[in-house]
Amino acid sequence: MSKYQGEEEARKAPKGKFVVYVGEELKRFTLPLSYLKNPSFQQLLKKSAEEYGYSNSRGIVLPCDESTFQRFINSRLRIKAL
Repeated sequence: MSKYQGEEEARKAPKGKFVVYVGEELKRFTLPLSYLKNPSFQQLLKKSAEEYGYSNSRGIVLPCDESTFQRFINSRLRIKAL
């Protein structure tokens, strides 16, 4: 396996999870797929699509800072970021 292939594998989310990037430093969060059913999280994804579009090569980038996102997932979704 080439170095590039190994890096690509490391970027993939584990089964049953997906990855989002948050904040200026694009901190990576791995979240359960169940978040996608949450109406509050769906609104955040909609805002992301409006701001960044759907063809973002960086992956899903959410339009908020890291501390706001952590508060959001802790209060609205009542579960911790991984």
